[in-house]
Amino acid sequence: MIDYNKHRAAIEQMYEDLATISRYIKKKDPVSKEEKQVLEPVYTEQACKLSKSGLPKNGQTEDANIIQYDATLFIAPDLEIKQGDVIAVTRKATGRVESYTAGEPFPPYQSHQEVNLTRADWA
Repeated sequence: MIDYNKHRAAIEQMYEDLATISRYIKKKDPVSKEEKQVLEPVYTEQACKLSKSGLPKNGQTEDANIIQYDATLFIAPDLEIKQGDVIAVTRKATGRVESYTAGEPFPPYQSHQEVNLTRADWA
């Protein structure tokens, strides 16, 4: 039988990044009384591991240099991450922050969960 607590602890030793997960939430503007979608943090500074899933696509054109690639986020299974969440990952080694959009999460394992991410930005 697998001791999932030990398994989770071993996996979490590899977490070297921090993630802030934000979600669009409907909020009523107090002045205009209109409902607007506002991006708000749901979880902050969660230990995680970011791994590239493939090589970046070359998005260089005459007008712009588009950055686009997929990655996988390894994170605690008790966090509820939804498709469309915006995840800002801070790389502890460099302090660099990159933003990603979450795809539909794979059902969590008892020790961790894996979330497919897409990075789309301009260079």
